Amino acid sequence: MSDIKTILVTGGAGYVGALLVPKLLRAGYKVKVLDLYLYGDDVLAEAHGNPNLEEIKGDLRDVQLLKKVMPGCDAVIHLACISNDPSYELDPDLGKSINYDAFLPLVDIAKAEGVKRFIYASSSSVYGIKEEAEVTEDLPLEPLTDYSKFKAMCEDYLNAKADDAFVVTTIRPSTVCGYSPRLRLDLTVNILTNHAINNHKITVFGGEQKRPNLHIEDMCDVYLFVLDQPAAKIQKKIYNVGYQNYKVKEIAEMVRGVIDPALPIAVTPTNDNRSYHVSSRKIKDELGFEPKHTIEEAIRDLQKAFQEGKIPDPMTDIRYYNIKTMQAIKLK
Repeated sequence: MSDIKTILVTGGAGYVGALLVPKLLRAGYKVKVLDLYLYGDDVLAEAHGNPNLEEIKGDLRDVQLLKKVMPGCDAVIHLACISNDPSYELDPDLGKSINYDAFLPLVDIAKAEGVKRFIYASSSSVYGIKEEAEVTEDLPLEPLTDYSKFKAMCEDYLNAKADDAFVVTTIRPSTVCGYSPRLRLDLTVNILTNHAINNHKITVFGGEQKRPNLHIEDMCDVYLFVLDQPAAKIQKKIYNVGYQNYKVKEIAEMVRGVIDPALPIAVTPTNDNRSYHVSSRKIKDELGFEPKHTIEEAIRDLQKAFQEGKIPDPMTDIRYYNIKTMQAIKLK
């Protein structure tokens, strides 16, 4: 939209942010990034020196900092969080302070400073375990963990603050996959690809669980797409954004097919049997958004990055693994 010129991206130096921020800049937006840069100061190296980029190394929980950086922003894309159940459970108090307690003043300050749009990255995990063949946005939320419970509570808080001048939209992404300059090797497709290439075998935990996946390029494109929608179409809307729902063992077979058809697949038991088939029909029917990329593309992108030496020490460097990084830095 022509009235959206400057965007604050919280968590802009994370896995998704590291690709989203350059895309926003290429689309002509001015971008402010607020991030702790836990995974390195160089994840946005591609955009360094761009006059339309302002990088702010700071804590989302710092209310005075929020009041300082928010003026002049037309939109907020809120990605920053402790980003999955295991990371959250390392320190539940820390998780709540970042994922929920900091969210309330962020929304309030954005609204008070005249931000026109607020896009929130929630999670498909808010549904809990569903028996339905298709998990749609109108099913009741049954979050099983504090991580997903606070995600759901943030959605409610954000929607309650919406008004004609403050347009809010929630995205519930599926598991993201593919290469990013701030790479995560602790997500299903990325884990299996890493092991196939570097261990020469694929280990599957369980395998019957169905998981929805989304290529990271499509994840970024959703945010640009929503920014460009008429306010009336996206006000207080909540959208699943997934694409390919496959069993974990089927994903392992895709990885083998791309990397090396002779690779062995070992199956071991798991206590994580979450399984769900997420429907992303609503965002297609209402807005016309359809993903353009596939899991196989994500696997090939990772393979290429490994071949080009972009992923040194994939098994030992903690920066690829959220839990290991969280344990090492002892963030409070």
